[in-house]
Amino acid sequence: MSTWFRIALWKRVIAALVLGIAVGWLWGPGAESIKIVGDIFVAFIKMLVVPLIFFSLVAGVASIGDLRKLGSVGWRAMLLFVVTGQIAVWLGLLLGTLMKPGVGVDTSALQMGKIPEPNETTWREMVLGMVPQSPVQVMADVNVLPLIIFSLLLGIGILMAARDGEPVLKIFESGAVVMQKVTAIVMELTPFGVFALMAWVAGTLGLDALAALGQLVFLNYLGCLLIILLIYGGMIKFIARLPGINFFPGITDAIAVSYSTASSNATLPVTLRCAERNLGVSKSVASFVISLGATINMNGTAMYLGLATLFGAQLFGVDLSWGDYFMI
Repeated sequence: MSTWFRIALWKRVIAALVLGIAVGWLWGPGAESIKIVGDIFVAFIKMLVVPLIFFSLVAGVASIGDLRKLGSVGWRAMLLFVVTGQIAVWLGLLLGTLMKPGVGVDTSALQMGKIPEPNETTWREMVLGMVPQSPVQVMADVNVLPLIIFSLLLGIGILMAARDGEPVLKIFESGAVVMQKVTAIVMELTPFGVFALMAWVAGTLGLDALAALGQLVFLNYLGCLLIILLIYGGMIKFIARLPGINFFPGITDAIAVSYSTASSNATLPVTLRCAERNLGVSKSVASFVISLGATINMNGTAMYLGLATLFGAQLFGVDLSWGDYFMI
């Protein structure tokens, strides 16, 4: 058992991922019988999302200690999110335009379902939905964006209360530490969950399940790789002025978990731990920026949505104008 824990988590996750694919390929559809192990792991991960964001974000904001510093960190983070998100989505549109992954694909075998009704939600309703009318209901529904807004307001309130808010701050700081410990326990289940999920996918869908979408999958990985190396690598070198050779090994655990779970929120606990322990980021800044970024800074998703939109348009012969590009 001690040998198991001496192996780095990311190594155990990668080994479980590869072994799961191999077992699923050999086992076939019977691999679905162990999917429940992966479902349990995902359920544990989802269990962590609300309390971890709530305690970490409130403690992170309040621990900054100064509203001016909070404003300085906040506007820089938001500017970073907007700029990198725009670069990412335009990268996806560029890859889709140049490579044309949807052109020439045979759609005759597709079973077209009923065309869904247009989303009639107005922008006013979307904005209103960001306001947490009931924080308890928001937590129960795992509605992350209103939860973040409530957590930010509560953290700012503790800051404004100054000395009177210190007892409340200690509660949230203790809660954040406790949730980190709970997270560490759940993270030890990651290799088992990843193994079961990969075996289920390989066994039930087969290794050729994505053959028709191979080019799209390749372009998606290429886009993510370009984001990591060019956008993030450039930011690390020219803005943060840090050596990438130290940064990327420091976040390997987060990369492995994010790849296997495909969830920013699920990876949040590991990202916080990597930022604080491996990269030396202060707890207040890490809790604030990472918790916020896990919800509204999904550059990989932004790139994929641009790419997938073009793929769908090309698949069904829909011509997109420059106006459509800007709308995307």
